[in-house]
Amino acid sequence: MFGNLSDRLSATFKGLRGKGRLSEADVDATVREIRIALLEADVALPVVREFCATVKARALEVSSAGGLNPAQQVVKIVHEELVAILGGETRTIRFAKNPPTVILLAGLQGAGKTTLAGKLAVQLKREGHTPLLVAADLQRPNAVDQLKVIGERAGVPVFAPEPGSGVGDPVKVTRDARTFAAQKLHDVVIVDTAGRLAIDAELMEQLRQVKQAAQPDEVLFVVDAMIGQDAVRVAEEFMSSVGFDGVVLTKLDGDARGGAALSVKNVTGAPIMFASTGEKLEDFEVFHPERMASRILDMGDVLTLIEHAERAFDSEQTERLAAKVAKGESFSLDDFLEQMQAVKKMGSLGKVLGMLPGMGEMKAQLDQIDDKDLDRVAAIIQSMTPAERQDPKLLNGSRRARIAKGSGTAVQEVNSLMERFAQAQIMMKQMGKGGMPVMPGMPGFGMGGGKKSKGKMPKQQKAAKGAQGRSGNPAKRILGDQQQGASQEIAPPNLGSLPPDLKKMLGQ
Repeated sequence: MFGNLSDRLSATFKGLRGKGRLSEADVDATVREIRIALLEADVALPVVREFCATVKARALEVSSAGGLNPAQQVVKIVHEELVAILGGETRTIRFAKNPPTVILLAGLQGAGKTTLAGKLAVQLKREGHTPLLVAADLQRPNAVDQLKVIGERAGVPVFAPEPGSGVGDPVKVTRDARTFAAQKLHDVVIVDTAGRLAIDAELMEQLRQVKQAAQPDEVLFVVDAMIGQDAVRVAEEFMSSVGFDGVVLTKLDGDARGGAALSVKNVTGAPIMFASTGEKLEDFEVFHPERMASRILDMGDVLTLIEHAERAFDSEQTERLAAKVAKGESFSLDDFLEQMQAVKKMGSLGKVLGMLPGMGEMKAQLDQIDDKDLDRVAAIIQSMTPAERQDPKLLNGSRRARIAKGSGTAVQEVNSLMERFAQAQIMMKQMGKGGMPVMPGMPGFGMGGGKKSKGKMPKQQKAAKGAQGRSGNPAKRILGDQQQGASQEIAPPNLGSLPPDLKKMLGQ
């Protein structure tokens, strides 16, 4: 969502590199570019004015102090101010001392309240709570049925005594839901309320009555992040008429400009608490202002990446693989498949890799990543016999042709996968000997056929050998030093411990 804003800010900061000291003209030019970037991102004008004024004042202080690296100081200032307008600190749900905790969802029709109710229930269930979904949207056609389907997918019960579609009293449903939750020992009640196509008196009055019946501990305003500055206007109306405690942004994975996220906290005073980042029930996360500011400035979001990995990777499988590596046992294709399936649970590969620092400059490569490559890899491995998975040396030409036919791929793709698997085995052996680390499941994403390496020395070992020694020929040595220096000057962002095959796929 913040792609354009991130690009504009990155280009602005590049112009400051190499400056030993910032003049007032430099600061003015930088702040002007930041102002344009924020306005293009559809941030509310009062927020832009306040933000730019603060950044300018602090940047002038840095320039007058003669800091050693003024460009980094300006980036630090912008990061801190972004964190401030996004809410400052992470705000989570305040649970009632005496259960059940009642959470009321409010917002316009189409904002995604019903789906978000299921996502929030999944999140709370994962944390050990026993949530109950309440179908109090009795106006929109099939809203009750939709919530029942979502509740079934989430594994959460739904209280729906009325059929909806214009039939039933939402106030009575909400009141009865509290009694039902107390009887069935549900410690959290999530009430899905009706929305409208636009703000009207009827909607507000009904919400006030439902709120009074629910006696909620938290009122969450659900807003579609793709409606731009209208989100701020709607939020102001809801705050003045009904009131709410926090904001949930939906469709944060869309292509909107993101102005709502940067405006709503400043305008309403209510913090952003959660963000919906996709269509699946698992695509939901706590909103961390500092992490979001880091994403906008292309500093990455490694903490969120780690949290996704912890949820995706089975602890028993990870411990079993770690034990195999420590004992020096062979890394099999079954292990390889398990790790890749776990990576797939983390979400889109482009999205996952985009959380790494410095990946903003590689958007074109990230956009070219095809998540279907994982499905093709799984199909190839699952087309093998158990013996072939344990001992890939059995894969002669006829077996590879059979596997390609069975998986609906080409023999070249099977060969490419086996090359990458061989590299993964080498890396796992190096790990067992205390060598380089590797992110589990990452090897083998690319299915593109590369040229076969002639000889027994793997590519990464050849590269290491070339880096260790210099030619005995003086002319070649000078040329080699020049090439090495040039490569350091244009070095792309460090991808950390990702294996060579993935780096190659990303254009490294």
